[in-house]
Amino acid sequence: MTPTLAAGFLGIEHFTPPWDVFFLPLFNLLVAFYHLLFSDFALAIIVFTIVIRTILAPLFVRQIRSQKEMQRMQPLIKEVQRKHKGNRQKIQEETMALYKEHGVNPAGGCLPVVLQLPILWALYQALIRASNVVTLSADQAKSTDFAALQQALPGIQQIGTQGTNILYQAPLNGPCNLSQFNGAFSHFLPMNCQLIDPVHLGAQIQTKVPWLLNLDLAKPDATFAWVIPGIGFSVSAIAIIAAILQFVQVKMTAPQSNPDDPTAGATSTMTYLFPLLTIFWGGLFASGLILYWVVYTGYLVIQQYAIMGWGNLFPILGWSPGFAATADLTTGASLRGQGGRSGAPPPSSPSPRDQRPSGQRPQEERASGERPAQRRPGEPQRSGGSQRGGGQQRPGGQKKRGRKR
Repeated sequence: MTPTLAAGFLGIEHFTPPWDVFFLPLFNLLVAFYHLLFSDFALAIIVFTIVIRTILAPLFVRQIRSQKEMQRMQPLIKEVQRKHKGNRQKIQEETMALYKEHGVNPAGGCLPVVLQLPILWALYQALIRASNVVTLSADQAKSTDFAALQQALPGIQQIGTQGTNILYQAPLNGPCNLSQFNGAFSHFLPMNCQLIDPVHLGAQIQTKVPWLLNLDLAKPDATFAWVIPGIGFSVSAIAIIAAILQFVQVKMTAPQSNPDDPTAGATSTMTYLFPLLTIFWGGLFASGLILYWVVYTGYLVIQQYAIMGWGNLFPILGWSPGFAATADLTTGASLRGQGGRSGAPPPSSPSPRDQRPSGQRPQEERASGERPAQRRPGEPQRSGGSQRGGGQQRPGGQKKRGRKR
């Protein structure tokens, strides 16, 4: 039913449920921005990223606020861990009770992360499809199925090789419902088969960007990259920028180190591991995807700063710049010059007992021998307060002790 309804809708001639529910809207939006922005694929990716981030902003604001609430509760959680050290079950029970008491959901920030995964995968596929370049192994290129596809789709052209692989370019137009499109050769689907009429293309998308020194966004970065001698692996400068931004983004919201927390070590490891993985992926994936990640993470850093300041970004390896005063996330007040540390609990407020006016102290305090001062008519008020000092003696050299009967 779904392919029948989708076929021919505004020019879309091929629809594969349920994946295309995510893929086709993003693919069409990306190509639409390419049309509008002077056929500049880099600008299309940047604007596309900002639009997607803006649409999803309410979800990510909720995630950031959830992380901020988790940071605010760190002093209370540390106290529970200290009190029940060695008893993991009790720590878990008390921690969940604290979350419930303060109305904090520890899983409240997971939804945006889960929602992000299909969008990332759809964008990756959109970048591959927009380049219209398909990579096949030598065995796939020699198969009878590929020979049959070439007969049915004569617009396929071989454009080069990459190691033992062979590069082909898929056509813009052609039949949209060949059986081979549902198998290993799905990327040879003509591009216009999945585009609505207003954004149909008359020529291949230009993935090389002149203002980025002809960087090809459909391939791994070979313009701003250098090859590690002896390994042959290239390190992309764009991937390094993405890794730095990702480190900043994660460190801002990461909880403070706590030796009593068994998960603190794993959290600290991930803070440094993910940026290193980003650098590694930069040598494998299309540079257009890494460009998306740079813009995406930079937008998120700005959004986090607007909500929570620098968070727990500083100090980094013991270094803290002058412009980033250590902030207490519990009270929002700066602790610089107060001898405190970020994450410390706020000063306790005076108890009702301390706030009572002098002369209204409870009976149990008077039982210890302290009595409200009695001032005779005409006697001037003593400067020391309304009570006699503990060392002030009555005439006769003896202190009056015991309760007054």
